Amino acid sequence: MLIVTGKGTTMTKVLIDGDIVAYRSAFHAQDKCLKAAVDKVDELINTILQRTLFVAAPHEYQVYLTGKGNFRFDIAKSYEYKGNRKDSVKPIHLADVREHLIEKWGAIVSDGEEADDLIAIEATRYGPSTIVASIDKDMLQLPCRHYNFGRDEWYTVDEFTGLKFFYKQILTGDNSDNIVGLYRVGPANADKILGGAKDEQDLWDSVMKAYGGDIERVVENARLLWLRRKEGEIWEPPEARKQKAG
Repeated sequence: MLIVTGKGTTMTKVLIDGDIVAYRSAFHAQDKCLKAAVDKVDELINTILQRTLFVAAPHEYQVYLTGKGNFRFDIAKSYEYKGNRKDSVKPIHLADVREHLIEKWGAIVSDGEEADDLIAIEATRYGPSTIVASIDKDMLQLPCRHYNFGRDEWYTVDEFTGLKFFYKQILTGDNSDNIVGLYRVGPANADKILGGAKDEQDLWDSVMKAYGGDIERVVENARLLWLRRKEGEIWEPPEARKQKAG
């Protein structure tokens, strides 16, 4: 189940979504000077650390940014990955804000994948006590603690809840990344489709049935949506993983 709580913890690693921090700060100062954008970065990071850590030592947190390249562009065949963002205008201070995150806050920049993947890999390594600080709903597939710094809300996601959220996304798609799900299947209908599932095999069977057995579309969406849990990982269906394990 998804649990909303009110307090953080000091006994864990905090993984911060620097992409969100960068964009929010740059948009905040779109009509202002660079200093306003940089000050907003520091304000957001400090607020996150104050809410998640009593002592903000460098070894207790890590900031991540998305760099060049993304394996998902090669996977997407049905619809261009992030193809709906071509005409979007980036805020003028974004590059400088990102550099500030790297120089002052030690942000790690991804290569060939997204910051989300690096966060997911580290969250898997550190375990369920990890805190992921983001406002990105995609992170809710990760079984750990989550701090939404936009709403100042806490969530705890367990293994099956995270897995169910992932399969739900396969059904609904993700408009922000141009990942197209089933026609007229929103969150409510997806919940009904997956309602009786008790394990991953049930989730897989329910999604395959909803897609009329179109395994190529299901696997494509899954690989686009899945956040890597280890370096170089490409998602595989349950049966394929069982065969490899056996």
